[in-house]
Amino acid sequence: MPLPFSAPPWRRHRLSCSGCDASVGAGTAEVMARTPASLSGQDEGSFAYLTIKDRIPQILTRAIDTLHRHKSEFFEKHGEKGTEAEKKAISLLSKLRNELQTDKPIIPFVEKFVDTDIWNQYLEYQQSLLNENDGKPRWFYSPWLFVECYMYRRIHEAIIQSPPIDDFDVFKESKDQNFFESQESVIALCTHLQEVVRAIEDLDENQLREEFFRLLQISLWGNKCDLSLSSGETRSQKTNVINSLEELKPLILVNDMERLWLLLNNCKKTREKASITRVVIVLDNSGFELVTDLVLADFLLSSQLATEIHFYGKTIPWFVSDTTIRDFNWLIEQMKMSNHKWMSKCGADWEAYVKTGRWVYRDHIFWTLPHEFCVMSQVAPDLYAELQKAHLILFKGDLNYRKLTGDRKWEFTVPFHQALNGFHPAPLCSIRTLKAELQVGLKPGQAEQYVASEPNWLTTGKYGIFQFDGPL
Repeated sequence: MPLPFSAPPWRRHRLSCSGCDASVGAGTAEVMARTPASLSGQDEGSFAYLTIKDRIPQILTRAIDTLHRHKSEFFEKHGEKGTEAEKKAISLLSKLRNELQTDKPIIPFVEKFVDTDIWNQYLEYQQSLLNENDGKPRWFYSPWLFVECYMYRRIHEAIIQSPPIDDFDVFKESKDQNFFESQESVIALCTHLQEVVRAIEDLDENQLREEFFRLLQISLWGNKCDLSLSSGETRSQKTNVINSLEELKPLILVNDMERLWLLLNNCKKTREKASITRVVIVLDNSGFELVTDLVLADFLLSSQLATEIHFYGKTIPWFVSDTTIRDFNWLIEQMKMSNHKWMSKCGADWEAYVKTGRWVYRDHIFWTLPHEFCVMSQVAPDLYAELQKAHLILFKGDLNYRKLTGDRKWEFTVPFHQALNGFHPAPLCSIRTLKAELQVGLKPGQAEQYVASEPNWLTTGKYGIFQFDGPL
């Protein structure tokens, strides 16, 4: 199916938010006016359309089923109040599912939370984009990025409106299951890492480079384990990905690994004794993918390509499998408690990195807002200022790519730097397997090769990228 590139151009806008003085200024607004239209469900048959029509209702149904299955647990913990809370949360999620399936207007948030005002102002902004005759923003006619984020935020609202079960994570079970079902792959990866770390002093520069590339690729293919793509059904890693890297290499459509190596190796060579090299990893999925990210982070420290790693996760359960602080800590604890020698060693090492401050886990409410990253400096200037301190930022996964590029109908050959729309806090790289009808920075004719033979090449997670933006 060819991509629908014929939608109307994106309109100029200004965005103001609670908690920040700045709005999107005239300069940015002019840039936005030149950007293409957003992907949306109004393009019937598109991946966005099928997500809103099929995948999102399935995810809501699974969330409702999960609450129902925990009914007795809620009663044991909280008595009748727990039972009533479960009924209330299910009622709110059922209402949400009905609104979506009947394409009802998108309604404001009512429960007070740290981001409620910003969200409701964003809803007003979406309303301001419509003509008077269009009515209110609706599911299939609003930008896909906005409505998908809105759905997950509404799930969170349903839970926080239902005390005493207001801290329940409806996705926790599936995230944990993904980790347990990937045990063999996790063991193989931990064993490999420990072999590398033990020999690291003896590796020459070329061997270090090869190992860096190997662990980057493992982190890339770990991104296939995305539960939101499978509507919450388990997608664990059951094969040893290390043995598959050579055959997967041709599936990397943009490969800027060499630029990452040159940047970090140069930092290592020119670093003064007391200075730091900070790598930021903006995380995507928990479970197996998180293990691949932590293995890469461990190697970066062990090889002295970095001196500290800052991880960013989500403040609330998000896109089914995204990493929260609970998932991060839980996984390290599971590793540490493992009966397998090298898994346990990894867990102990990672806990020590956290305790000594060489690994820092952070979250920020901006990551669960619907905004594209080009407005971060105005909406979340504190976060933008933190990212500016990084020597390199690795953005994992598809949602981050969609927000980096504005989730728009870009031509395939548009440069990545242009699609970032002014978002350049530090050298950055997207590491993602393709799961949305969106890709920039391809060579002329490259996309056409795949369109002819694989109509769904953009959305299956089969292909991957390492796409860098920064100084040459």
